[in-house]
Amino acid sequence: MPVLEQVLEKYPDDVKIVFKNFPLRQHKFAMKAAIAALAAGSEGKFWEFHDELYKNYNKLSDLKIREIALGLGFDQAQFEKKMNDPKITAMIRQDLEDGARAEVRGTPTVFINGRHLKNPSPQGFHAAIDRELQKLGEKAAN
Repeated sequence: MPVLEQVLEKYPDDVKIVFKNFPLRQHKFAMKAAIAALAAGSEGKFWEFHDELYKNYNKLSDLKIREIALGLGFDQAQFEKKMNDPKITAMIRQDLEDGARAEVRGTPTVFINGRHLKNPSPQGFHAAIDRELQKLGEKAAN
């Protein structure tokens, strides 16, 4: 996501991005895509896989997920084995529960220090982050 990259560039020491899965039920391949991205993450290629999924969001299929995996250099049999790891499914289920508690309704949804970011433009990010940093500065001064 270019906006997130801009945020990390501007606040390299102050911002940490935490990604949570929230595969939407109405999207036929959302769960499989989330599983595949986490399987890729087990080999250090989560973001590469994630970015390819987003580029191809309207073409997702079993074949497209396999193509992305092969394109990133994964052995097909090993990748399938990782995708069937019950720990990955458990992580996604936990993320879904966390998202439901946080009242997530769609993707992407962004929170900054637990507050839902209503304006996900670069200006919205910067304003929210600056407010949070100012609060932290005030607390440190007291």
